[in-house]
Amino acid sequence: MASPKDPYGSRALFARLWRGYLRAHSGTMAAAVVFMVIEGSTLGALSYMLEPLFDRVFVAGDAGAIWWVGGAILALFLIRAATSIIYRTLLTRVSLGTSTAMQVDLLRHIVGLDAAFFQANPPGALIERVQGDTIAVQGVWSTFITGAGRDAVSLIALFAVALSIDPVWTAAALVGAPLLILPTTMAQRYIRRKTGQTRVQAGQRATRLDEVFHGITAVKLNRMEDYQIGRFDRIVQGIRSAQIKMAASNATIPALIDVVTGVGFFAVLMLGGGEIIEGKRTVGEFMSFFTAMALAFQPLRRLGGLAGTWQVAAASLERLYRLLDTPAGITSPPGGAMPDPQRTEIRLENVWLSYGATSVLRGLSFTAPAGKTTALVGPSGAGKSTVFNLLTRLVDPSGGQVTVGGVDIRTLDLAGLRDLFSTVSQEAALFDETLRENVLLGREDVPPEVLARALDAAHVSDFLTALPEGIDTAAGPRGSSLSGGQRQRVAIARAVLRDAPILLLDEATSALDTASEALVHKALEELSAGRTTLVIAHRLSTVRNADKIVVIVAGEVVEEGTHETLLAAGGAYAALCQMQFSA
Repeated sequence: MASPKDPYGSRALFARLWRGYLRAHSGTMAAAVVFMVIEGSTLGALSYMLEPLFDRVFVAGDAGAIWWVGGAILALFLIRAATSIIYRTLLTRVSLGTSTAMQVDLLRHIVGLDAAFFQANPPGALIERVQGDTIAVQGVWSTFITGAGRDAVSLIALFAVALSIDPVWTAAALVGAPLLILPTTMAQRYIRRKTGQTRVQAGQRATRLDEVFHGITAVKLNRMEDYQIGRFDRIVQGIRSAQIKMAASNATIPALIDVVTGVGFFAVLMLGGGEIIEGKRTVGEFMSFFTAMALAFQPLRRLGGLAGTWQVAAASLERLYRLLDTPAGITSPPGGAMPDPQRTEIRLENVWLSYGATSVLRGLSFTAPAGKTTALVGPSGAGKSTVFNLLTRLVDPSGGQVTVGGVDIRTLDLAGLRDLFSTVSQEAALFDETLRENVLLGREDVPPEVLARALDAAHVSDFLTALPEGIDTAAGPRGSSLSGGQRQRVAIARAVLRDAPILLLDEATSALDTASEALVHKALEELSAGRTTLVIAHRLSTVRNADKIVVIVAGEVVEEGTHETLLAAGGAYAALCQMQFSA
């Protein structure tokens, strides 16, 4: 077991769980504990009632005692049933409330992390963290509380009865208990380690399913079904093997308790049997003791299994808290200033950026004048899209400075900075919601006429009449119910509605046919009027009217100017134009 100083040791994990989530439910938990104590103590009372049942009713033949002894036993069972319903309901409320709060907190934390985190952690693994680990904690937590509460109280009550009858018999029943210490410790460590492995493998399983289902077209066209199924099978077989080993380890402690209990019963029978034969003890006393120890058998087995049960929860809690402890690399600076939407000149000065060992930008410098359209052109992989990520602080440069309105963007409030931009990328990211929700993106303050104008400007209205439910038609997973051109126009409608002072267009018309492209270009020209606009385009015919063209090659600016001046210079831009137009 981990050291108490270990931030992910059992003690530290429980302390964080209590401070962060359980303390808010302390009243409900206290009430549940009261009812658990009542239910647990009924077993002790039941075993205690067997002494008068045998000695006064069965042996002495006292008919009058039947009524009060039988009534007391019936009352105990009724109390046990009622308290069981109440505390289980209360604990379910605590368990679900805790897991729900953890899921929300995890998602809130994850969406605040930077792009590098999402490059290193696939969606399937993150889904398993948010969903699988919290559900694992939820199920184990209610079991753990129930065992630690009800079963512990039951054992205390039952052993109190046993001790009141004969302390020597009780000591004999527990003679083998020290044998459990070492196997229990070893089993806990093994279960914790194996549980951590299975949670990682569960993330790999979710990732594999996510990639297969989202890439199903590529899987079918490339006849990869057997290959993908084979990869999935290897993952689930690994999970199966680990879970079997965990189950065997988890069953070890209750099994050893069975052995110890058997030895204890044998010792008690040897001691008690002789005393009863000699008349030193009554049958009722022995039956009361024997019943107390027999009833303690199941709670003792369950408590023995709790060591492994807690390790299952601890492994998931460790993964959850490690994720929550992952700091966001890009955050708002303390007291970050709000940007001035009237000052939108963009300047990059000697900007450097690398992804691992790969250099993407190498001393990039250029200025995008406020209220003008600046086009970024160059070969694929030159770093053009990275400029957009820098401006919106999805990534930060390793060197140099990026300013908007003369202010370093790293000194600005992050939310305020991103409010400056409307973005349309070549990958129109639509959600599995209606078109209305995909355009509004959660805004509830948009009048119908404003929404209609945005739809008209992006020419979304042109195809709405052909959809079964118009603007309330579901877009499908990742917009799969729409064509590429339709998805792009929905994304453009978002930008129109957002009405931000800076417009970023990354291949915004790449998925459109010629007729649609002409319409959308007209809409984008109207949208960009008076705004600071940056355009990335591989089709150079779409940027020839830009106020300024910046040619980027291998992360460096090699040319700047208008279409005409760059053509006349006969450099890299002229070569790109000749290549495209001759083709």
